[in-house]
Amino acid sequence: MLHKDIIAQLPYTKPFLFVDNLLEVTEDRAEGEYTFKEDEYFYQGHFKGNPVTPGVILTECMAQIGVVCLGISLIKGLTEASQIALVSSEVHFYLPIYPGEKVTVISEKEYFRFGKLKCKVKMINNEGVLVCKGTISGMVSK
Repeated sequence: MLHKDIIAQLPYTKPFLFVDNLLEVTEDRAEGEYTFKEDEYFYQGHFKGNPVTPGVILTECMAQIGVVCLGISLIKGLTEASQIALVSSEVHFYLPIYPGEKVTVISEKEYFRFGKLKCKVKMINNEGVLVCKGTISGMVSK
């Protein structure tokens, strides 16, 4: 599948779409980018005067690129009856992401069987420094 076709099939829209670009999607990995715009809804009130991207949003960005995009590719596209659900996540955070920062998410498939996709996922900032990493699993059905 083409990268633009995978993004078009994501079951999200703004303001909850956290994929700008896919750099690579293979059977074993996915890599993509997202820039956290300064006017994102979640910055309002998240640390007065010093907005920081919430960890749950960083996790969601990693899940969308690293699990959902890879899952769509693995099942060769979604249908009307397709379902996608987060099953579990364990993420460790090392650095904050501020408004205006661009991140790259890199995901490596651990396994995909019986509709469950488990991936090791990491996020790096524009300087190539690790922001967070962990394991995210989801269910993807055609």
